[in-house]
Amino acid sequence: MTTTAPRLGNALARLLILAAALLGTLLAGAAPASAHAALTGSDPKDGAVVAIAPKEVNLTFSEQVAMSPDSIRVLDPAGRRADTGEIRDLCSGSVVRYGVGLRAGLPDGTYTVAWQAVSADSHPVAGAFTFSIGAPSTTSVALSDQAPGGGLVGALYGIARYLAYAGFAVLVGGGAFVLACWPRGASVRPVQQTVVRGWLTLTGATLAMLLLRHPYTGSGNLSDAFDLAGLRTVLETKTGAALTSRLLLLGAAALFVAVLFGAYARRTDPKEKKDLSFGLALGGTVVAAGIAGTWALAEHASTGIQPGVAMPVDILHLLAVAAWLGGLTVLLVALYRAPSVERSAVERFSKVAFGSVAVLAATGLYQSWRQVGSWSALTGTRYGQLLLVKIGLMAVLIGIAWISRRWTQRLAEPAPGGADETPGADPETEAPEAETLEAEEPGDGSVATEEPEADGAEADRSEDDGSEESAPSSDEAAGSVDPARAAQLARQRAAVATARRKRERDADPERTGLRRSVLTEAAVAVVLLAVTTVLTSTEPGRTEEEAGRATSASGPAAVPDRPVDIRLPFDTGGVDGKGVVRLSLDPGRTGANALHIFVERPSGKPLDVPEIKVALTLEAKDVGPLPVAPDRIQTGHWSASGVQIPMPGDWKIQVTVRTSEIDQTTIDKNVKIG
Repeated sequence: MTTTAPRLGNALARLLILAAALLGTLLAGAAPASAHAALTGSDPKDGAVVAIAPKEVNLTFSEQVAMSPDSIRVLDPAGRRADTGEIRDLCSGSVVRYGVGLRAGLPDGTYTVAWQAVSADSHPVAGAFTFSIGAPSTTSVALSDQAPGGGLVGALYGIARYLAYAGFAVLVGGGAFVLACWPRGASVRPVQQTVVRGWLTLTGATLAMLLLRHPYTGSGNLSDAFDLAGLRTVLETKTGAALTSRLLLLGAAALFVAVLFGAYARRTDPKEKKDLSFGLALGGTVVAAGIAGTWALAEHASTGIQPGVAMPVDILHLLAVAAWLGGLTVLLVALYRAPSVERSAVERFSKVAFGSVAVLAATGLYQSWRQVGSWSALTGTRYGQLLLVKIGLMAVLIGIAWISRRWTQRLAEPAPGGADETPGADPETEAPEAETLEAEEPGDGSVATEEPEADGAEADRSEDDGSEESAPSSDEAAGSVDPARAAQLARQRAAVATARRKRERDADPERTGLRRSVLTEAAVAVVLLAVTTVLTSTEPGRTEEEAGRATSASGPAAVPDRPVDIRLPFDTGGVDGKGVVRLSLDPGRTGANALHIFVERPSGKPLDVPEIKVALTLEAKDVGPLPVAPDRIQTGHWSASGVQIPMPGDWKIQVTVRTSEIDQTTIDKNVKIG
């Protein structure tokens, strides 16, 4: 049975549909609110009731953030500004703290603190909490439900990020493929178009990110993308400087592409071509490393532990990804669109891909340790879970690449009964049919190569194909051939030769297998790139765990006019069973206390559960457990008054959460009661 390779149009359509569907799914579940810098403390605390109005509100973060004049807003019960609007930098050593002064003479009631900033790794973070002066009151403050970096602007920014990564891979990997593996490809038009489109995609995506940056980190309104004052503010930030530098480097990359597909492609002298190849390789590596550095300088690698090591490692990681996935893209285009691809070129790319995988393994291992930090973060955080998906896709991709390598080895084996290559032949300048992977027939829009053949052999093939006009007539033999008739015969012979070559190619399982394995490899690469894009916009597992430990440290010391606040993550194991319990015990001392419990989803929205139970135990004195049955106030809010704490000490607070008829869990925390 004849095996037929898939047509490029259908294959590319399937790739685009797969990429769009997967990217949409990942971006929809990316939870933009998952901060890269987390709020680890505040003064006053969330839900606190203070006797007198404080002079300022202070916020403490897990890592450095960029603040604007409106980053911290304090609103009174009527929704009016209660702060002075002057942000104070209170950072000291490793402590990242900012504050805002409050107006004098604030009346009693509940105040809302809304904050928004930009994390050091370029992602927007925001949140809100309340505190009360004198006694709690009703408040008319209504905050937006849209997460920072979400909405239409967030989706467009995420798509631009994906396209930037894809364009970078095709531009850098495509150029490297031509220089290192297939110099003759510099004169092949489909290859030229692919690399140029990679440059255009990266340039367009960078411009889009520069315009969308202001609304992405601020208002969230798409119309603000054309606010010149906002654009000027963006250019003064670290991310704005990185994007601007990328555009300048893309100008140098355009010159590299022009020389590669111009002067280099036209060179015929081997020495001149070798010298130019060296210059292009050196200059292209510098430009590619510079473009990769614009990501390293503005995102995850620039923050956290060991940034001096992490940034060069991140650059190497990006270059290895580009060499593999970008080269794979150009190889796929060449297999379907180019007239021919030498087997030696495929073998060289196989070695380049193997080296890229080795670099990816080493740099990826370091990055995983740096961003995750523990086995619990690997399985218990969104970043860790996405990383496991990426590792799985990498394993699949390596498996498919191994299959492609096997097909390449089969193609390289000597043909039975003859030598595979002519001794002394240069594979870059000679590409006989026995040594090339030929493309689709001209009817598919490709260029078909024609080979001179003996008249007798041509006549035999024409006869086999049933052509009645392939043999010359007696008039033709006498030299009286009609020019139109001769042209018709020439076209027929060319069609017969092309059809024969197509049949031979389609009947070759090695060529068909290589095309299909490379196509599958490219499809998985599209998915892998989408996962990587979402991973770079997700809070690292190490940061998430450290922020959780900071916010739920072993219990705050009780202060007479402030409640005890604790935060308890839970997972009942059932549907909709994950969330966080925020518990406030007011005033947090012996005697009667008011208990407030807020149950929230991981996204911060209220979660309605069937039942909440609380028990207090003072193990040092063998007191308890003292049960507390709070009443449901509204969705996600439970309350109990008159909770008696008979004596001071380290009390264990146990909270039982039931999310269904059969799914429940008990979580506990030790707190100090004064």
